[in-house]
Amino acid sequence: LWDFTTAEGEYAGKTQKVMVPSCLETYPGFGNYRGLADYETTFEAQGNVRLEFKGVSHFARVFIDGRETASHYGSYTPFSVCVTGLAAGTHTLKVAVDNAFRDEYSLDFPNDYMSYGGISRGVCLDEIGELFLQWVHITPLKEENGVWTVRAEVSVRNLAESAGCALLSLSLAGQELISSQISPAPGEQSYTFENLTVTGVTPWSMESPVLYPIQARLSQDGQVFDDLIDRTGFRLVQVQDSRILLNGRPVRIKGFCSHEDHPHFGCALPAEAIASDLQLVRDLGANSIRTSHYPNDELFLDMCDEMGILVWEENHARGLSEEQMRNPFFEPQCEEVIRAMITAHYNHPSIYIWGILNECASDTALGRECYQAQFSLIRSLDLSRPVSYASCKYNADICQDLPYICSWNMYPYW
Repeated sequence: LWDFTTAEGEYAGKTQKVMVPSCLETYPGFGNYRGLADYETTFEAQGNVRLEFKGVSHFARVFIDGRETASHYGSYTPFSVCVTGLAAGTHTLKVAVDNAFRDEYSLDFPNDYMSYGGISRGVCLDEIGELFLQWVHITPLKEENGVWTVRAEVSVRNLAESAGCALLSLSLAGQELISSQISPAPGEQSYTFENLTVTGVTPWSMESPVLYPIQARLSQDGQVFDDLIDRTGFRLVQVQDSRILLNGRPVRIKGFCSHEDHPHFGCALPAEAIASDLQLVRDLGANSIRTSHYPNDELFLDMCDEMGILVWEENHARGLSEEQMRNPFFEPQCEEVIRAMITAHYNHPSIYIWGILNECASDTALGRECYQAQFSLIRSLDLSRPVSYASCKYNADICQDLPYICSWNMYPYW
């Protein structure tokens, strides 16, 4: 349990114990609260630590031992904080959150769905060295006679002030693919390995959603000092002759648009509630879910990977007018969501479409500039999945030549 304290209104200065993750609007008496609040706890660690926040709404400032170490805007995307040289012992962690609607939060405003506040997704703590692995991305490129060709990208961060040295190793599906000496400079550095081959694996499909482990390791003098474990599936998504193909077979999409929302838990759904929803989806004969209108919790994506449910995941932008899209914060914040979403969720085989800008001003010249810029960004980050957006502009839309897949929202009985 964390200490939760509100900073504004009639409850200002009052503290209660709350679970994290959770949504502050679900606390008794806070259903309509908009404003600043603090979450505080303690942790034990020493040396270098990395805190990863899976989702804080809408804006977060992170304080460790009273010193501000990071800030982040983006209700549905993860971010991390690194602190070096902590003395051994107990340390304080405070996260100041803001769920108000403000001009500088261009993606959060009163909407036709609830915009929750709080630490709505999990928080992780790692003790790390000066070198550590940030992420690994695996891209299946082609399959011939049971041999898969893949590309691997590995991101390493160096917290020191000088170049490091380590042996980088990577295994996939139990097969060793990489063993390479690296000397990362201070900061972040990524390494790309092309034309790696994997044999003897079963393709990921809706009928047979087989997943395989990814393990990256950093070692010195034969001793592993950091590792990163993930998983993925081997599958190809293509658009060909007006059809979406999964491993060369056409897919008929049958599914739902889904919000993260629950009468008891808000958008901080526990794993049991997510699983229950997905069981209903399968029972109804569906095979796809669209995460309207923001990146979803990785627990949801993990379950879709295991159950063989396809996912259209999109950035956090919905129903914005041209005037709202002229907000100077809008385009940078959209693009930051896209970067964080794709970086965090790249290895999920269930994701078969990246989407953006639901029902925004796609009938204007400014809107076209935004759609074009964001599609270009997605393609620079991931060419293995098609892109789309849902439009309600009908004959006025001037952006439908930009995505691979044209999608329309229709309201015959609205």
